Amino acid sequence: MPLTIETLRGAAILPHLAALADLRMTVFRAWPYLYEGDAAYERHYVATYAASRHAAIIIARDDQTIVGASTCLPLTDEAESLQTPFRAAGFDPAAICYFGESVLLEPYRGQGAGVAFFTAREAHARTIHGVTHAAFCAVIRNPADPRRPPRTTPLDDFWRHRGFTPHQGLICTMRWREIGTEAETENHLQAWLKPL
Repeated sequence: MPLTIETLRGAAILPHLAALADLRMTVFRAWPYLYEGDAAYERHYVATYAASRHAAIIIARDDQTIVGASTCLPLTDEAESLQTPFRAAGFDPAAICYFGESVLLEPYRGQGAGVAFFTAREAHARTIHGVTHAAFCAVIRNPADPRRPPRTTPLDDFWRHRGFTPHQGLICTMRWREIGTEAETENHLQAWLKPL
């Protein structure tokens, strides 16, 4: 049975906070994020999308089970620490729809959900007044990192095929706790952009 793709906004997101939090923790635990998730934090994070007037979460369901999700919201609704690198690179945060993440359980990959996520987010972004670009950030990891699983394929070609390109020098910094650590560590992420 093909996956069902649905766009959620506002209060429609709230009934799914726990499922979306669990999904994020499961997917982000793997390479390249290696994120040691916290359920309470994750539910709070997902709830920020319900509070943002122009945010959307696109979900993928297998029957009634959420197996994937993809987020977007105006960059102005993101943390100031994320907006600052874009301003420094000459971009107006009000002109950018930020694609926060796409998470999909491994058994469902390769069936078109990734393309559907980008298509739905871009369609949503075009409805936001003043938005001219879509952007997302991808964590930067050393290819020689011993934690990297064998036969890992970077997604760069997939993103380029969707029309995104990395913006030279536009690097964002985020902190999270990695698996096996007690404290948050600083991680660098490359910004990719696409004109809409």
